Amino acid sequence: MDGIKYAVFTEKSIRLLGNNQYTSNVESGSTRTEIKHWVELFFGVKVIAMNSHRLPRKGKRMGPIRGHTMHYRRMIITLQPGYSIPPLIEKRT
Repeated sequence: MDGIKYAVFTEKSIRLLGNNQYTSNVESGSTRTEIKHWVELFFGVKVIAMNSHRLPRKGKRMGPIRGHTMHYRRMIITLQPGYSIPPLIEKRT
């Protein structure tokens, strides 16, 4: 479970829970097959489909130095009917 950072709880992700779709942020270097394998192994569920996209970087500034936040990907994981994932801990900001 190294690649999965945390679950995402937004209005859209909560709406997708009704369709048995779960949203989480993952490391940018992780592949879809790795994430699918981790989810199926760790939670004991069957994954039908996975959709992913990269979120835009946000600018950071520390004095005169400008930089960007770390990259990560957002995965939307669709499970077979009858399977579910228990709620994951939400990241506090």
